[in-house]
Amino acid sequence: MKPLLIYLLLINALGFLLMLADKYKAKKNLWRIPEATLLGVGLLGGSVGCLAGMYLARHKTKHPKFTLGMPVILSLQIVALIVMLIN
Repeated sequence: MKPLLIYLLLINALGFLLMLADKYKAKKNLWRIPEATLLGVGLLGGSVGCLAGMYLARHKTKHPKFTLGMPVILSLQIVALIVMLIN
C-alpha cells in the first residue's frame, strides 16, 4: 500500500504543478502544455492535483472537458479504489 500512496502523492503533485505551469504559460503567451497531457495525468491518478490546480489558478475552469471530465475521472478512480479495497 505504501508504494501506491507514494505514487498517488507524486502524480497528484505533478498534476497540480502542470496546471499552474500551463496557466503561467498562457499568461506569458508561451508554448502550452497539451490538454491531452493534462487529462492524461488526471487519468493516471492525478485528478485531485489537477482539480486543485485548476481551481487555485482558475485555469481551464470554463472548459467542460476539464470541469466535467476531471470530476468524472476522480469519481471513477474512487470507485476503482473501493473495489480494490473490497477484494
